[in-house]
Amino acid sequence: MNSMGFDPTYLIIGQLVITLILLVTVIVCVVKIRKLYRRYDIFMRGKDAESMEEMIINQMNEIIELKCQDRANKDSIRTANKNSRAAFQKVGIVKYNAFKGMGGNLSFALAMLDYTNSGFVINSVHSREGCYLYIKDIDRGQTDTPLGNEEKMALEQALGYIEKEQ
Repeated sequence: MNSMGFDPTYLIIGQLVITLILLVTVIVCVVKIRKLYRRYDIFMRGKDAESMEEMIINQMNEIIELKCQDRANKDSIRTANKNSRAAFQKVGIVKYNAFKGMGGNLSFALAMLDYTNSGFVINSVHSREGCYLYIKDIDRGQTDTPLGNEEKMALEQALGYIEKEQ
């Protein structure tokens, strides 16, 4: 070995270091495998492969059912949202005395609007001779028919421009 030009002691020491590194690596791997086996044992305790497969299939079926229910719920919410937009959501009412000195505030103007500020204004004029109702269409907050003061106030209340009277 001396004819090679280096001392064989270095070769033996190098092999010993490599062997120690490999031994430490093997010990670390054995510890990790034991941890993994313990986890696997806890996971599989009381269950066989068939029951695990059945459980997974049941979970998948429940997920599919929940997706169908979710889709149906979303459709119902969309329908309810469309219906609520078409319903009258905004209301304004003004009570007034149409003919001074002839009773109380029995006359009123009522504005009812939907989501798009479309709807109507009803004006009920109460007098001694009778009660008269007038209705005027509102489209997007505007009307082609001139509005009286009380009707304008009711419309502005419904649109949220002025506070409602208590």
